[in-house]
Amino acid sequence: MDIKVNDNNVDGALKVLKRKLQKEGLFKEIKRRKAYEKPSEKENRKRREARKQRMKSLRYKKRTQ
Repeated sequence: MDIKVNDNNVDGALKVLKRKLQKEGLFKEIKRRKAYEKPSEKENRKRREARKQRMKSLRYKKRTQ
């Protein structure tokens, strides 16, 4: 990942970097790995995420039809 700093604007480059990391889900992953996750909780989380993704794709399909 490359972030370019223009005119010594480090604050702007940092903002762009944070936005990219947020979009990739890095902060969520770090927060999730901070503590042990029981196998049952892991399974429930994966189901929730899959359901959320399914609903998102259904909304997109409805919009394009």
